[in-house]
Amino acid sequence: MNRIYNFSAGPATLPTEVLEEAQAELLDYQGSGMSIMEMSHRGKYYDAVHKEALANFRELLNVPEEYAILFLQGGATTQFSQIAMNLLGEGQVADYINAGAWSKKAIKEASIIGKVNIAADCGSEIPTRQARQEELKLSPNAAYLHCCSNETISGAQIKEFPKSDAPLVCDMSSDILSRRLNVSDFGLIYAGAQKNLGPAGVAMVIIRKDLAERVPDSVPEMLRYTTHIANDSMFNTPPTFSIYLLCLVSRWLKKKGGLEAMEAQNDRKAAELYEAIDATDFYSGTAVKEFRSTMNVTFRLATEELEKKFIAEASAKGLDGLKGHRSVGGIRASIYNAMPEAGVDALIAFMKEFEQANA
Repeated sequence: MNRIYNFSAGPATLPTEVLEEAQAELLDYQGSGMSIMEMSHRGKYYDAVHKEALANFRELLNVPEEYAILFLQGGATTQFSQIAMNLLGEGQVADYINAGAWSKKAIKEASIIGKVNIAADCGSEIPTRQARQEELKLSPNAAYLHCCSNETISGAQIKEFPKSDAPLVCDMSSDILSRRLNVSDFGLIYAGAQKNLGPAGVAMVIIRKDLAERVPDSVPEMLRYTTHIANDSMFNTPPTFSIYLLCLVSRWLKKKGGLEAMEAQNDRKAAELYEAIDATDFYSGTAVKEFRSTMNVTFRLATEELEKKFIAEASAKGLDGLKGHRSVGGIRASIYNAMPEAGVDALIAFMKEFEQANA
C-alpha cells in the first residue's frame, strides 16, 4: 500500500495512526468479539468511548462547565437552520457576517426562520477576505452575531473574532482544533467533523447552556439543543462509528501536545507554503494576506489550462485533492491537522519543479 498526500477540503485526510488503530479494532473491539459498529449505543463499550470523546474535547478546547458539548447528525448544514430555530425568537433579528459561500448558505437558511441583518458583506470580493470590526453594522438587541471562522472555498480566515453585545455564534467547520481559542468568547460553536475532527457523519456543537434555554415551544423535540443536552447526545442512536473515530482523533491530538502544538505546526506549514507562492510571479494567492487561511491555501496560475495540467501532474505524483472548488476554480491545498509537514514539503517541491518546466 502506498499512501498519498490527500489535500482534499473534506472529507479530508485522517491521521495514519488513527486509521491503523481503527483497522486493528475493526473486527474485534477490545476482545468483545464484534466491531464497535455493531454494538448497542447503550452498552458499556460504546458508552466508554462516547464519554471519553466528550471529556477529551472538553480538555483540548478548555470548555467551561457552563457549556455543553454535543455530537449531532446532519452536519454543519443542518446547524444553519437549527441555530435560528433555537436562538432567533419571534420579533428578533440576528446579525450575520457574509464573508463567502458558507456564510451565504447560513444566511439563506436563517432567513427562512426569521429576520436577518447582514452586518457586513465582503463575500464577493476578490482577493477574498473576512470582515473587519470597524465595518460591522450591528443591530441593537440582536439575538446573536454569526460568522464563519474559515471560509473553506475562498481560503479566508478570521484572525481576530468580531465583538458584539450579542452572543457570538461561529461556524468552525474547517479550522476547529487547529489553534487555541477562548470558548467563553462564544455563545455557540459548531463544526462538521470531516475536516479536522474525524470522518463525515457527525457535527460537534459547543453551546452555552443558558443560551439553549431560549428555544421556542414550537421547535420539534429532535431539533432542540436542550433535548440533546439532557440526553448527553444520545436521545436517538448516535453515529457511533464516527464518534468512535472522533475519540481516536482526540487521543491523537492529546498525544501530539494538544492545540498549542497543533497551532505551531499549522503555522509552520502555512508559512512555508505561502512563502513558496509569494516567491514567484508564477503563482498568485487569492486571499488578502492578513486573512490567509492556515487550513485552506488557495492560489491561481496564469491560465485554467495550466491549472488543469498542474492538478493532473500533481495527482500523478501522489499529491491529490488540489483542485479548487468548482465555483471558483484554481488550486486549493487543504492542510488540516492531519496533513504532515512532509506533505507540504512534497507539494512545495512539486510546485518548484512545475514552474521550472512550464514558466
